[in-house]
Amino acid sequence: GATWDGLGVNFALFSAHATKVELCLFDDSGETEIERIALPEYTDEVWHGYLPDARPGTIYAYRVHGPYEPEAGHRFNPNKLLLDPYAKALVGSVTWNPALFGYVMESGDDTTFDTRDSAPFTRKCRVIDPAFTWGRDQKPNVPWDKTVFYETHVKGFTKLHPAVPERLR
Repeated sequence: GATWDGLGVNFALFSAHATKVELCLFDDSGETEIERIALPEYTDEVWHGYLPDARPGTIYAYRVHGPYEPEAGHRFNPNKLLLDPYAKALVGSVTWNPALFGYVMESGDDTTFDTRDSAPFTRKCRVIDPAFTWGRDQKPNVPWDKTVFYETHVKGFTKLHPAVPERLR
C-alpha cells in the first residue's frame, strides 16, 4: 500500500514474479500521468520505494512488468494500469473500452497481448492521511460489558423514520 508518515510516502506492492514495478503519478484530476518511477527496492517479494515529497492527495497507480505467458498463468502487461489492492481511496471512474483488457479483446483470443494504454479509462488510487483528529469529540466511555454493536442498512432503517428529516433519509 501507500503509507504517509508525515514527511513522505512509502509505496509497496507484492509480486512474486514481476521483473519491474513502476509507480505512476498523476495530476490532481487523475487524468494526466505526470511521472513514472521504477520502485527501486525488492524485499521478500515486495517492491517498494519512498517518495519524500509525496503527500496525502497524491494520485497514483502501478504498471507491472514481467512474463506474458498465459499458459503458465502469467499475464504481466505494463500497458495496463493497476490499482493498489491496499488503496484507501480511489478517484475517477471506469469508462468501458477494449484497452482495459490485457489481451486484444476484439480478436476473441485471450492469449494475445494488447499494447493500448488503459490509464485514460480506469480509476486511480489516492494517498490518504490515516490520522484522525478528534477535535471536540470525546470517547463515549461506555464499559465493554455495557457496549452493544449492531449493523443495519442505514437507508432502510431511516427511510420512514419520523425523527429523521426527509432530506436525510
